[in-house]
Amino acid sequence: MAWTDERVETLKKLWADGLSASQIAKQLGGVTRNAVIGKVHRLGLSGRAAPSRPVRRPVARPAAARAPRPAAAAPAARVRAAEADPVEPAPAPAPVQNLPAPVDAKRMANGEYATVLTLREGMCKWPIGDPSDAEFRFCGRSTRPGGAYCEAHAQLAYQPQAKRKRKPADDARAVLDSLQGLRRANF
Repeated sequence: MAWTDERVETLKKLWADGLSASQIAKQLGGVTRNAVIGKVHRLGLSGRAAPSRPVRRPVARPAAARAPRPAAAAPAARVRAAEADPVEPAPAPAPVQNLPAPVDAKRMANGEYATVLTLREGMCKWPIGDPSDAEFRFCGRSTRPGGAYCEAHAQLAYQPQAKRKRKPADDARAVLDSLQGLRRANF
């Protein structure tokens, strides 16, 4: 397909109108979207109207069946529960771990610090400093067999995961009851 003057003028007009390359390719016929993009770049066309957006029509969806809410506790039961535990205590803050002070890099036998080229098995690979800086180094202290870091840096790298807070049994039972209601409604 050759780009005739007439097709180039049509391309310029459609591009200025804000049509997408795919839309222009369809209107021109016999040309791909990528060919349109290439021609636009070769012509140096840039400023264009706001890009066309497909018209979004609201999708009519059938009303979803709602699950019945679990029955509320009887007022007397609520009063007894409130008397037993009037205020739920706030969760205790996580205990602060005694982390060791940051360990400075250890000098090797030749008096230099460990670099990426001098690191060996059993040496701590904890980076110290900015990698783009000339003073960048690795810790270089001894590690446990198979470990990547010395004891101090291992404590920084491998921190225990926070324990998950479990929901009370009543909440779990309410969820199960609502799921049972959905099951009856859907099947």
